[in-house]
Amino acid sequence: MKLWSDSWTNGDRIAAKYAAGRLDGEGQVGFSDNINPHLAWSELPAGTKSLALICHDFDVPSKADDVNRSDREIPSDLPRIDFFHWLLVDLPPTVTQIAEGQWSRGFTPRGKPGPAAAHGARQGLNDYTGWFAGDAERAGHYFGYDGPFPPFNDSLVHHYVFTLYALGVARLPLDGHFNGAQVRAALAGQVLDAATYSGTYTLNKRLVR
Repeated sequence: MKLWSDSWTNGDRIAAKYAAGRLDGEGQVGFSDNINPHLAWSELPAGTKSLALICHDFDVPSKADDVNRSDREIPSDLPRIDFFHWLLVDLPPTVTQIAEGQWSRGFTPRGKPGPAAAHGARQGLNDYTGWFAGDAERAGHYFGYDGPFPPFNDSLVHHYVFTLYALGVARLPLDGHFNGAQVRAALAGQVLDAATYSGTYTLNKRLVR
C-alpha cells in the first residue's frame, strides 16, 4: 500500500497555504488559507471495503500554561500529546485520491459542517473543537480538515502525520459526532494495511528557515 502527495515531499516543511495559521510579512501570526493537501494512494490490499484517514500532530504541549506567551518559549522537554486535524472514515476504496482544496479552503469560524461528506464518507470532530470551546467568536463543531496552527512560541517544530487505513469493513461502528480517540478505538481489528505521509510546521520565528 502506497500513499503520496504532490503538495510537499514526504517529511519536509508544509507550505503555509496548507496550514490554519501563518506568519505574515511582519512576523505576526494570523489565519492562513487552510487548504487540504493533495493525497493519492495505490496497491490497496485484497478485501479492502473502506478507507479511513487520520491527520494528527504528536508534538502538542500537554499543558497550555505557556502557550502563545511572547515572554517565553514552551520547553522542548514538556510532555507532548496528540492533536487531531482530520478524521475521515467510510471512504469507498474506489476513490484513489483527494485533490488539493477538495475538502477545505479557508478557515471557517465555528467549524465546517459534518459529519456527512462526499462519496458517502463521514468526517469526525477535529481538536479545534476543544481548543475554541471557550472562545465566544469561534466555539463550535469543527468537522473535517483544519491544518497546522502550532503555538508561535514552541521550541519544537511540530510533525503532522497523515495515515491512510485500508479496512475490512464498509462502515466503522461510530455514531453521531465522533473524535480522534473514538476513531482509533473503532479501527481495532479492522485494519488490513496502512500507509503514512508526513510534514513539519512551525510558527516560531527563531525556527523558521
